[in-house]
Amino acid sequence: MDRPIIEFCASNMHHGTDAVMRRLEAEPDKYEVIEYGCLGNCGECFLFPYAYVNGEIVAAETADELYDKILACIRKQQEERDMLDKLLDDL
Repeated sequence: MDRPIIEFCASNMHHGTDAVMRRLEAEPDKYEVIEYGCLGNCGECFLFPYAYVNGEIVAAETADELYDKILACIRKQQEERDMLDKLLDDL
């Protein structure tokens, strides 16, 4: 599996996403973490901690919850890829 790409908005750091980003960056073999000045999702950015996981937005009420949701999203995306691979193999 390729490393999931997790993107953060610098303007969202006031929600505590900087700590989430650092936790994920601590495992560079598992995650590709990128910080941008702006991800163009200002409404979400103002209200909640959020990130993009392989292009899919993940938002939560707290930064700790965001971390858990990011990991859950990564697992879900991997499961979906595995199911698709199996389906294609069965064809």
